[in-house]
Amino acid sequence: MNHTPAIGDLIKIIKFYEALGFERLPLKVPESACSGSSGKTCLLKEQALRRLREEIGECTRCRLHEKRTKLVFGEGSPEAELMFIGEAPGEEEDLQGRPFVGRAGELLTRLILKMGLQREDVYIANTVKCRPPENRRPREDEIQTCLTFLKRQIEIISPRVIMTLGDVATKTILQTRLGITKVRGKVFRYMDIPVVPTFHPSYLLRNPNDKWLTWSDAQVVLKILKKR
Repeated sequence: MNHTPAIGDLIKIIKFYEALGFERLPLKVPESACSGSSGKTCLLKEQALRRLREEIGECTRCRLHEKRTKLVFGEGSPEAELMFIGEAPGEEEDLQGRPFVGRAGELLTRLILKMGLQREDVYIANTVKCRPPENRRPREDEIQTCLTFLKRQIEIISPRVIMTLGDVATKTILQTRLGITKVRGKVFRYMDIPVVPTFHPSYLLRNPNDKWLTWSDAQVVLKILKKR
C-alpha cells in the first residue's frame, strides 16, 4: 500500500502548525464551524484562532478592560474569503461578546446577504476587542495594544479580501491619515490582501442615502472574489 500522499499531508499539517507557533499538535478537535468542511485547513485555522483567544484571555492590557462586560474576539468562518473589520464593540456587542449584533450589525448582515453570502461564510472582527466607554473612538494606544491580535487573526484566516468599515478600521489597517470619504471604494493592499474601505454601518444608519455607495463598494469586493 502506498502511504506517500498521507505522509505528505502530515508534513504539510506539521509545517502549518509550526508557522503558527504551535509547539505540539492538538490530538482532539471538537465540533466546530468547520463541521462539513472538506478540508483539514479549516480545522487547523480554527485551532489557531482558539489558541489566540486563549492567549488573549481576560485581557487587561489597556484601560478598556475596566468597564467592559465581555471581550469581543470576532466570529465567522475560519476559511472566510471575505473579512470585515469594524471599529469597536458597542453596547449590544459588549453584552453578548459577539461583533456587530446591534442595529449596525443588522445592517451589516443585510449587506452580507445582499452580496449572496451568509454571515457564517465571512469573518467579522473589530480594531479593538473591548467597548470604549460611551462608545467613544478608540484611542491610539488602545488600538496599538489590540493590533497585534488583529494582525494574527488576519494571518490565520488569510482572507482573499478585507472590507474595512469606517475611519478607524481603515486608518489602522492602511496606516493612512486619509478619511473614509477619500479612500472608500478603492482597492488597497495589506499583507498582499486586497482591502476595500467603506462606510461603517452606524454611519449609514444616520445617513441612509449613502447606502448605495457602500453597495457600490461591495460590488468591487464581489469582483475580486469572482477572480480565481
